Amino acid sequence: MERRTALKNMGKVFGFAVATPTFLSILESCQNSQFADWTPKFFSQDQGEFVGRMLDVLLPKTDTPSATELNVHVFIDELANATFDDARKAEVQMLLNACMGQTLSMSSVDSPNDLSDEMIANALTSFYGELDEETAQKHAEASRAYQMAKMNGEEASLEEEVAARSFANEIRNLAISAYKNTEYIGEEVLAYLPVPGPYVGCADVEELTQGRAWSL
Repeated sequence: MERRTALKNMGKVFGFAVATPTFLSILESCQNSQFADWTPKFFSQDQGEFVGRMLDVLLPKTDTPSATELNVHVFIDELANATFDDARKAEVQMLLNACMGQTLSMSSVDSPNDLSDEMIANALTSFYGELDEETAQKHAEASRAYQMAKMNGEEASLEEEVAARSFANEIRNLAISAYKNTEYIGEEVLAYLPVPGPYVGCADVEELTQGRAWSL
């Protein structure tokens, strides 16, 4: 399936991103950045480049722009820097470092600069892969223990493998929301009405929008 078609229908799979004023204002401020010249505010330079490359593996350039061409990496960095409190920032840094560490370990390289796109893709395939029942239960128990420790104000730690999978899932969900809310995708790919028309409560979506999700 072409990505343009997949994006048109993605709202049916992932649901709607909450288009809050903060979300949209940060997204709008990121429109003119370029990946090559980007200096992250929340991520370190290595982290930022790693995240950007992850995003382009998840959303590569096809018949629509890649994630970094639409500055999704900049948006995620700006969002974390502007809206996360210190505890959440520390947690995201921990999850990201675990994801980087696991990716390097799987790829048998020492530096993020040595990672190829294929290595990153292989790591993501592993992170998103289905776990056997025993491992899935262990991961769930580890995540619950981590959340309970945080709630009780205790020192909380998470195994690197569990943390890596958590970051991979969070970054995918946030990237898709940000990508769908960019001006290009909203106006050129999704069903778009600059001036909303009448409300149609019950109709065939194929007839109304040719199966496309509505631009928010």
